[in-house]
Parts: sequence; structure tokens; C-alpha cells
Amino acid sequence: MSAEGNVRCVYRSPLTSRYASKEMAYNFSEQKKFSTWRTLWLYLAQVQQDLGLAVTSEQLQEMKDNLDNIDYDMATAEEKKCRHDVMAHVKTFGHCCPKAAGIIHLGATSCYVGDNTDLIVMRDGLAILLPKVARCIDRLSRFADEHKALPTLGYTHFQPAQLTTVGKRACIWLQDLVSDLDTLERRKKSLRFRGVKGTTGTQASFLQLFEGDHDKVEQLDVGVTKKAGFERAYIITGQTYPRKVDLEVLSDLASLGSSIHKMATDIRLLANHKEIEEPFEKDQIGSSAMAYKRNPMRSERCCSLARHLMALVANAQQTTATQWLERTLDDSANRRISIPEAFLTADVLLSTLQNICEGLVVYPKVVERHVLQELPFMATESVIMEMVKCGASRQECHEEIRVLSQQAAAQVKQHGKDNDLVDRIRSSEYFAPIHARLDSILDPSAYTGRAPQQVERFLREEVHPCLETYRAELSGTVSLNI
Repeated sequence: MSAEGNVRCVYRSPLTSRYASKEMAYNFSEQKKFSTWRTLWLYLAQVQQDLGLAVTSEQLQEMKDNLDNIDYDMATAEEKKCRHDVMAHVKTFGHCCPKAAGIIHLGATSCYVGDNTDLIVMRDGLAILLPKVARCIDRLSRFADEHKALPTLGYTHFQPAQLTTVGKRACIWLQDLVSDLDTLERRKKSLRFRGVKGTTGTQASFLQLFEGDHDKVEQLDVGVTKKAGFERAYIITGQTYPRKVDLEVLSDLASLGSSIHKMATDIRLLANHKEIEEPFEKDQIGSSAMAYKRNPMRSERCCSLARHLMALVANAQQTTATQWLERTLDDSANRRISIPEAFLTADVLLSTLQNICEGLVVYPKVVERHVLQELPFMATESVIMEMVKCGASRQECHEEIRVLSQQAAAQVKQHGKDNDLVDRIRSSEYFAPIHARLDSILDPSAYTGRAPQQVERFLREEVHPCLETYRAELSGTVSLNI
């Protein structure tokens, strides 16, 4: 097999070849990047014309007609000669726009197209992610509501604790995702354009173009910013926009990753108990050796990719910290990898999480069995209180229940048998006064506190309102190809 021209003979990122959505893959594609560069050159020329520079409508039309007409072979050849990607594309754009060639990139520096495009792509990436977060919240909120009153063992230190409900536990996951939605919304809204600033951020080249007219330089900056769809641009920049922006965006995405990792880990733990199971297709194989296995591979994938997403923040931290003075170029190669991978990974995580939430299965009988194994110990205080109401001594009752509890615990721990404390209480003459009420005393729903009410209030007051913006985008299911 010849390697030349065969995509299977070169490395491809699994993020795009296996997992990511088409819209997010396109958002970080060469076509999106370089057509946006050309669009920014067009915006610059349009506003320069509006402000009186010698730019003709014919030149603008020529640029507009060739925004997507990119000769990548020529651009590659030019970059190989000049070792400068922006100048290679200036020449390539000028080649198909001969009339406009002389005014393309007028007064600008490389970061005019490079940095502003990165900000546009990050803004658009957040716009892709936000409805996906909302869909995960919507699916999980339905699950929480459905199971809001189903008692289940709560765990602290991964040891059985007081009862909670399956729906209440889901709301713990939901609360993190609601916080992530709010954080990402605020981040998208706060993103600013680098704008038209020149080589070191002083706008000196544009001040020269407009012969010292500061107002026109300001109008140029504002005009291009508005055309690019931003409300504001940075007043102060060096050659680049602040690299702290990348750190903030990647930190927010990593926070989302940590939320998904926590939820997926919980599902994996509960799957081991056979209480909850993620979707499992009819022909899916859990193990090549152990045919009976039903591994939580989606949740495992979420944990795996979430770790990668969280680790990417360190790149942004280092890049922010090591920018010298107005700018150094050691940020460039790193950012070409870390920023796209952060968004692509978040995109994959959300698609996978939605798929999990849409097919999450609960096995109530298994949940009940685990509850009943621990509930008798949890109910001992209630047993004592009921006996005292019948006239028994609290201290005597405490000792009686302590002895029976230790005997039952020995059966569980030393002999591997079920918890038989209830049978021991029923067989004890001492506890005869409450035998008739034991079933009601041991009703699991009596030990879940206000969990169902908390779920209802949380969904009503915090979850449903945050989804209103996305109502038109909540439909549709996710099918995973791999």
C-alpha cells in the first residue's frame, strides 16, 4: 500500500477522526481559519474606505468574491519560501485579487488576522458547546425528576451512609453542569476583540495612514470590531491580545471536564454495584475474552478525555506566564494544539455525556436490595425511639439493639450472609411492643429526608430557568459511532 495520499498512513488526531462533531471539527479547520483571515482583511479595507482611504469598491468586490477561493498549494509553497504563514496567505489572496493586492493587510500586523481569528473561533466554539451543555442538563433533569423519590444508599468515604434518592444524587451532578453553563455563558459574553492595534499595540501604523487623525484610528478599530460581531475590543494590547484570555477559556472548559469526570466516575462505581447502567447496544461487546461483561465504556471514555482536557490548562498557564514584554513567538506552536484540542475534547465529552444521559438505566430492585442490607442498622435509632414511646428504658433498649446489631454484623462480615437484624428484632420478645410497626419503621422513604422536595425545588428554581434560552435547541438525540 502506498503511503502517499493515503490518510491511513499518516497520524490523524482521534479527536477529529473518531469523536468530534462536524461543526466543531470545521470550526478549527484550515478553511474556517483562512477564510476568516480573508474576511478580516475585507472588513479592514471596507472601514478604511469608509474613513477616506484610497480603497475602491471594485477592490472590495474582488476581495468579497474570493473569500473562499483559497489555493492551498500556492499558500504552502509561499510559506516554504518566506517562512511566514500570514505573508504567504497575503500573497495567495493577492494572486486571485490582483486589483486589490496592493491594499490587502494595509497597516496591519500578523496578529490582526491571527489573533482576531482565534477570538472569533473561540467565540464560535463556545456557541457550539453551550447548547450541548444545555441538552445534557435537560436530559439529566428528566432523569432526576423521574427518580426523585427512589431511595438509595448515600455514600461518604465510599462507605454506606444515610439514605438519599437516585434523583437527588443526579441533582448533585446537575448542579455542577448548571454552574458550567453559567460560567461558559459569561465567558462568551465577556470575550473581546483584539481589534486594529498594529505591531506593538500602539496603532502607530494606522495613525500614519490617517495622517495623525486619532479619531479616525478609533473609528477604524470600532468599525472592524462591530463587523466581526464583537461589542468591545481591548483598549490595551501588546502585539497580541492578552494570553490570559486563553487561560481563562481553557480553565472554564477544564472545569466542565472535571464536572463530567465526577459524574462519569460515579456512574462507573454504581455500575459496579449493578444499580445504574449506561446504554449498551444489542451487539456491543464488553470484553474480547469475557463475553458476559458490560463495561461502562462511555463513562470510561469521558474520564479519559476529561483528564486530557484538564491537563491542557497547564499549557495556557505556562504560555501566559512566559510572554516577554510585548510578545514572544513561543506561544504560537503551543496554541495551535492546545486551544483546538480543548474545544474538540469538550465537544466530544458533551456528545458522549448526552448519549449516556439519554439511555441511563436504573435497576430499582438492586437499589432496594442494597438499601435493605444497610437500612436495619440505620433504623436502630428509630427502633429505640419507638420502644421508649411504649415505656421502655432508653438505655436498656440501646443495649438490646447493640447486641443484636453486633450479631447481625458478624453474619454479614464473617459468614457473608445477608443482614438479618430485622429477623432478630422480630424474634426478640423484648421488642414485641413494636413488632406490628416494624414495616413502617423500616420504610426506606422515611429516611430520605427532604430529598424529593429538594429535587423539585432545584429543578423548578434553577434548572428549568437556565434552559429557557435554549428551548429551540434541546431536541434531537446523540448516537455514537464508536
